[in-house]
Amino acid sequence: MTGARSVADPVVVVEGLSKRYGETRAVDGVSFDVRRGEIFALLGPNGAGKTTTVEILECMRTPTTGTVRVLGKSVTDSAGVDSIKNRIGVLPQDFSALGRLTVGENLEFFAGMFKSHLEVGALLDLLEIKDKKDVRFSNLSGGLKQRVGIAAALVNDPELVFLDEPTTGLDPEIRRATWKVIEGLRSRGKTVILTTHYMEEAQQLADRIAILVKGELAALDTPDALLKQHGVGREMIFTNAEDAVFGTLRRFFDNVSTEGSNVVLPFAETRDVQVALTALAERGLKVDMQIRSATIEDVFLRLAGFRISESGEAK
Repeated sequence: MTGARSVADPVVVVEGLSKRYGETRAVDGVSFDVRRGEIFALLGPNGAGKTTTVEILECMRTPTTGTVRVLGKSVTDSAGVDSIKNRIGVLPQDFSALGRLTVGENLEFFAGMFKSHLEVGALLDLLEIKDKKDVRFSNLSGGLKQRVGIAAALVNDPELVFLDEPTTGLDPEIRRATWKVIEGLRSRGKTVILTTHYMEEAQQLADRIAILVKGELAALDTPDALLKQHGVGREMIFTNAEDAVFGTLRRFFDNVSTEGSNVVLPFAETRDVQVALTALAERGLKVDMQIRSATIEDVFLRLAGFRISESGEAK
């Protein structure tokens, strides 16, 4: 990962943050910091507290309890709030612009909200949408609309950029193209706070990942450290396996499980592969097997006990 970072120079400090709505705790005792120049991901399903947390950081909501400082200012101090809002950029979860205006006209409109702003031409170049300047926003694809949203979030040349679920609903190819744009923000010295329910997105982009489950912070570290801390390694995947495969492996391994029609066996040593294949061969069981490396999704499953669907729901 690139980009200048300093542990001693956090741009966000959150201590004991809680947010209640009546008897519901949307966020419950969360603490973390965000370091200058990093991409920091808040990862979790819908309803985990991700958007509530960032909206507090963006000064859109007030915390019930806890201390939150952004760019050295308190989010509960009126003078601090004005300073914060002028120094951050925000792509909300459901970004929309004026459909009948062109891309260029929309960016001029957003730029007019700030005393100091970047030139629209520079934003079009940065997001590689110069050829769309005179196209109406309503005629853009989903991926291009998100690029316009990111451009709008950068119009005031912010130090800190919030991207709330920036690739939700995009097809995989456009999603990966958007990742390159986000990585480009870090290379330009921006600090990025990203909320997402896509495991691969967090693992690919983030310098550090905070995993939120039911409003609580379940884990926080670099992707590599999370994989190491939670003991997930490689797995043998026996595809379209019959019940006898599971039963045979269960005699030798306590951690064997099923995923649909597949049988999954985590392993740490090559010897485990040999034991498994020998046991199956002795019973005359023919299998198709592949090795899968551990991912952040495996860490999440271990911590939360469930997976997240494409739409962001727990499953």
